[in-house]
Amino acid sequence: MESSSWKLLHPLPLFLPFFLILPLPPAISTVAAVGGLRVELRRVDANGNFSKMELLQRAASRSHHRLARLAASPAGGDLRDAQAPVHAGNGEFLMDVALGTPPVAFSAIVDTGSDLIWTQCQPCVDCFDQPSPIFNPAKSSTYSNLPCSSSLCAALPSAACSSSGCEYLYTYGDSSSTQGVLAADTFSLGSHSPAKIAGIAFGCGNDNQGAGFSQGGGLVGLGRGPLSLVSQLGLGRFSYCLTSLDASKSSPLHFGSVAGAGVTTTTKLVKNSEQPSFYYLSLMGISVGGQRLAIPEGTFDLRGDGTGGLIIDSGTSVTYLEAEGYQAVKKAFLTQMKLPAAEGGEVGLDSCFSAPAGDEAVVEVPKLVLHFDGGSDLELPAENYMILDPATGLLCLTVMGSRGISILGNFQQQNMQVVYDLEKETLSFAQTRCDQL
Repeated sequence: MESSSWKLLHPLPLFLPFFLILPLPPAISTVAAVGGLRVELRRVDANGNFSKMELLQRAASRSHHRLARLAASPAGGDLRDAQAPVHAGNGEFLMDVALGTPPVAFSAIVDTGSDLIWTQCQPCVDCFDQPSPIFNPAKSSTYSNLPCSSSLCAALPSAACSSSGCEYLYTYGDSSSTQGVLAADTFSLGSHSPAKIAGIAFGCGNDNQGAGFSQGGGLVGLGRGPLSLVSQLGLGRFSYCLTSLDASKSSPLHFGSVAGAGVTTTTKLVKNSEQPSFYYLSLMGISVGGQRLAIPEGTFDLRGDGTGGLIIDSGTSVTYLEAEGYQAVKKAFLTQMKLPAAEGGEVGLDSCFSAPAGDEAVVEVPKLVLHFDGGSDLELPAENYMILDPATGLLCLTVMGSRGISILGNFQQQNMQVVYDLEKETLSFAQTRCDQL
């Protein structure tokens, strides 16, 4: 059995959601002039004074809710009888954005599972509480409503015309939603070379439902559709590199020319016409401890009705595998781990073991390898799929089962530069010391 020795000298802390800190730039730039942008991420719960058990429970709970959104079937919404497809909603990251002239700062959830950029706007019909002032478009000299003839209005899943212009309704899998008018204004973005980008289209929502958004004042979509920030910037690619869970340094997110990597694993991105925002990968098989698992062929395939498949997602911490595949992985770990199995329901994970006592204990865990289409293999370091809760002595596999969709979570992506190349339609992984970038 292939395994990795893992010294339990410094117990792994829990993965936490992130804030993006973006200083306000002094001048307006065109998208072409920007070329590349870098923003920094920090953990939102880092100073929350939570115990390890509480942090583990919070992360697992967020992941389970996220899975429910991603696996949701399309649902209807009333916007002059328009139908509103369900989108992922929420995420594990927040970014600080400055909008308008003069700029107004607010935090927005970053979501690779949806496209629309939106914020709460005055006057509110129904707005949730947010930590920063709600944007007032009447006070921005660069604000404008987009007409119904706009190509971005046509890209909305649900839209209607009114005297105000292009109205939208965008719904999420937990019945939360945003409704308002599609507009354009200047956004302030960037850390090391900040720039103001004029004419970014966004939803100015005055009727917004859902407590899950209350950490910020809106959402920034990084999906594959024309409404997303990635598409509107037109920079071709973006990447992120998550530092180790116990690192004190921030994690970089790059757009454009600075989103490079020393590639070790590259695979093709797959499109799903039923869920065009998501980034799908072709997972062909899984090995545990050097043994290719007997998972039925097609378990992770994207089906003709748009169900199934594996997406890579920034907003989910835990990796979820279609039930047949997960059961094979779980059985392999139960067989190969030289530790007694333990109950992990209290922390929200179900493949757990009792770790030996003592800081100097050494545990061997089976190697976990994901096999993608085209012969690309991604071998995960042990700390990317096992987590220790020192309060309970639980050592848990951060992989769980699902039905209808599989998700490669961000816990499995730490200390890897993950590059989304939208021009080549590829996704690349490179093991990296993210705290040195």
